Amino acid sequence: MTGYDVIVIGAGAVGENVADRVVRGGLSAVLVEAELVGGECSYWACMPSKALLRSGIALRAAQAVGGAREAVTGDLDVPAVLARRDAFTSSWKDDGQVEWVRGAGIDLVRGHARLTGPRAVSVTAPDGSVVELEAQQAVCVSTGSDPLVPDIPGLAEARPWTSRQATSASEAPESLVIVGGGVVAAEMATAYASFGTSVVLLARGGLLGGMEPFAGELVADSLRDLGATVHLRTNAVRVSRTADGVVVETDAAGTVTAAEILVATGRTPRTRDLGLETIGLEPGSWLTTDDTLRVEGFDWLYATGDVNHRALLTHQGKYQARAAGDAIAARAKGLPLSDAPWGTHVATADHAAVPQVAFTDPEVASVGFTAAAARKAGHDVRVVDYEIGDVAGASVHRDGYRGTARAVVDERRHVLLGVTFVGPDVSELLHAATIAVVGEVPLDRLWHAVPAYPTINEVWLRLLETYGRP
Repeated sequence: MTGYDVIVIGAGAVGENVADRVVRGGLSAVLVEAELVGGECSYWACMPSKALLRSGIALRAAQAVGGAREAVTGDLDVPAVLARRDAFTSSWKDDGQVEWVRGAGIDLVRGHARLTGPRAVSVTAPDGSVVELEAQQAVCVSTGSDPLVPDIPGLAEARPWTSRQATSASEAPESLVIVGGGVVAAEMATAYASFGTSVVLLARGGLLGGMEPFAGELVADSLRDLGATVHLRTNAVRVSRTADGVVVETDAAGTVTAAEILVATGRTPRTRDLGLETIGLEPGSWLTTDDTLRVEGFDWLYATGDVNHRALLTHQGKYQARAAGDAIAARAKGLPLSDAPWGTHVATADHAAVPQVAFTDPEVASVGFTAAAARKAGHDVRVVDYEIGDVAGASVHRDGYRGTARAVVDERRHVLLGVTFVGPDVSELLHAATIAVVGEVPLDRLWHAVPAYPTINEVWLRLLETYGRP
């Protein structure tokens, strides 16, 4: 039995941050990882997906500016895009991440971890050997999530791609059918349509559900402009694989055939074989936590990142990790715990101030409530929209700029509850919106935050002018 103050199960971006914070707080920590150190974000999600998307978006951006347009004479070099993607993933080798872990004073044990009781973890290494670990203070589960494969007849047997195969493919298929309408589906449809793949997207509802409706509408229009076929309110009802590819039967769009099928219909917690039953929890369940990320009913068990189902985004997971690591260290040392909303040891932003970007073309950047969600939460809401293309900076940025900004205002307090931008490069506008939402900056003070001219940020002034003085 090897003892540490803290055992962190899962050495992805989230787990790394938990371990780093507890070590900085004066405790010892060990990371346990069954795959690559750096996790999903580094090798199969955030980084490779954005690398796949960026080249096509940059090419189209140049084609949308007079003078640059005339200089662009070639098509997208897909092998070069894939090679650039490989560089971002270090060709799926984690040597650099392992070096960082060791340099941070964190131990690493490779293998599959299972809880065997309170504060006890058994790790089975790839060679079958077993290491028993004991935590003096806490165990933190940071195992993330897996793609959800829905129970559609024939789908599992058709060997579908999930997000992992889509982001790590060695070549672009001639055709691809995508089942799903969320961010992964929309981003991968954008990337593969850019590669010249014939893309058909089947979304059960609208596109990018949970965001403002105009976001999904603009992205769907763009995908169609790229040559993709987008079927909304369409379900796949049966799938089969033949010698030539896959055949997908739908309830509203007939039969679709393609070389490959990508399933992007949600996520499921990676807790099925974690030993949760040994501590009275249900295997395969999400782990519900308080705002210090401690699992409900336990004083030693924490859960950060996707596995707690608070906000399935890498940056929110890392935010949670910092709060959890600091809370663990404070409790271990008997230091005061700042657990009031917006305190040092809590992840308050998870509830109503989550920023998110869909790196489609156009991008969708949002933070906080949508108008519908704000009304459902009982707020007295006023919605203010403005066409970003009418801002001088947008017209300089590219010819024919098309996009929309929306501010959701709390009419009682005159603060922003949420902001959504849809348009080229709007992700770089998002942090200002996040600060305004998190800081609950009054609108009359925002009038004094003067945007530089001519930038796209001038849309902030136009939103305020449209709203009027509080």
